[in-house]
Amino acid sequence: INRASTIVAEQLTKIRAEHKMPETNIFIVAAPVFSSARNADVLKNKIATLTNKELEILNVNEEAKTLVKGAMPPVDYSNAFLLDIGAQTTKGGYIDELEDNKLEFIPLELDFGTMTLTDAVKKTVVNQAQVNDMSAYQEKSFDFNSVLRKKVQALLDKNPLLLKKDKIYLSGGAVWAFATLYYNENVKEHYISLNMEDILNYDAILKNNFVKFTNLAKTNKEAARVLSTYNQEYLISANNILIACLEGVPNLETKKVYFVKEGQVTWLISYIADRSKKVNTNF
Repeated sequence: INRASTIVAEQLTKIRAEHKMPETNIFIVAAPVFSSARNADVLKNKIATLTNKELEILNVNEEAKTLVKGAMPPVDYSNAFLLDIGAQTTKGGYIDELEDNKLEFIPLELDFGTMTLTDAVKKTVVNQAQVNDMSAYQEKSFDFNSVLRKKVQALLDKNPLLLKKDKIYLSGGAVWAFATLYYNENVKEHYISLNMEDILNYDAILKNNFVKFTNLAKTNKEAARVLSTYNQEYLISANNILIACLEGVPNLETKKVYFVKEGQVTWLISYIADRSKKVNTNF
C-alpha cells in the first residue's frame, strides 16, 4: 500500500511539473480488477492523503462497455463490433445508433475463454491417463469445435445487427499471441489488420510444428512472453475461439478485421474518452 501510494504521488508530481496540465484534467484511476481487493479502501485513503485526489476504481460490471469505448475509434461506433477473448469468457459489444443522436450499448458474451475452453475439452478425454497427451488433446479439441461453433452461431442469431457491421475489432490474449508469434515483428501501429488466411496458417503451425514457436522464443522476448503465459493447449483453444468467431460471420472477406494492440489499457482510454467534450460516449 505504502509503495503503491508513493509511486502514484511521485508520478502525479512529475505530470504536474512536466506537462503543466490543469488540475481539472488530472484523474487517478484503477482498473476494475482492483475492486476485488480486500484493502482497496486503505489504498484509496492513503492516495487521497498524499495527493489530495480521489482514487476511482472502475466498475467491473461495465467491463464490456469499457472495452468497446476504449478499443474502437469513435468514428466506427456505428459500423463495428468488438470481441475480447479472455481467459474465462469472450466479451465485447457494439453500439446501436438511436434517434436524437443517442447511442445504445449492446453487450456480447460467449461463455468460453482460453482457459475455460481448454478445461471443457480436457473433460471429454475419457482415459485420464491421456489428459496431458497432445495428440489426444488435439483430437478432442477438434471434436469440441462443433459445440463452439453452435455457441458462436447462437450469439450471432441473437444479434442480427452484427452482420451489418463492416469492421471487427479483436482484443485479448488469444489475438495478442497470434499477432506476436505469427508476424514475428514489433508492430508499432495501434490497430493491426488481420486476415483469415494468416490465422489458419498460424493454426497449422500451432498444431503441427509448435517447435517453430519454441525456437522463436529463444531469441524473441515478446514470443517468450507469450509462451510463458500460454502453453500449447491454451494457444490452440485461444485460436479455436478466434477462428470460430470469424468463420461465423457471413461474407467475412468483405469485412475489415483489426487487432487492438494495446488492449490492456483500453479501460484507461475509455475513461479519458468519457471525459472528452469532443466524443459522444453517452451509451
